[in-house]
Amino acid sequence: MSSLVIFDTSIFIDQLRTGRHQARIQAVSGLVRTSAVVLSELWRGVTSTAEGKFLKVLQKNHPVVVPTATNWVESGQILSKLHNETGFVPHKLRDLHFDVLISLTVRSCGARLVTSNRSDFELIATYIPLRLEVWP
Repeated sequence: MSSLVIFDTSIFIDQLRTGRHQARIQAVSGLVRTSAVVLSELWRGVTSTAEGKFLKVLQKNHPVVVPTATNWVESGQILSKLHNETGFVPHKLRDLHFDVLISLTVRSCGARLVTSNRSDFELIATYIPLRLEVWP
């Protein structure tokens, strides 16, 4: 059975801006799925027709996984722990919320998360056991 792979928003942004992940994306082993949270983040930042077309192709070609109600509740609980243990201000917690949701969704479907956002996801992985692959 092939493993599932979900790319974080950071991988797609890097790819769209610089093309630096093209070979790695094409060579990835496993079945690629797309997070609804990642799609939301990407659509929020669309500034060109080409980016919009890219997202439509991404949605069409890779099944979309969605956070469950349990994932949403657990994300709030994890963010509360982060606040209590790190003292992060509400602004930082808002910045981390979607990354926590992506992580919980990845864990729920047993996928591997590929990201270039090392610092945030390694922190989150201390709260959510996660198969994490970081690309420079």
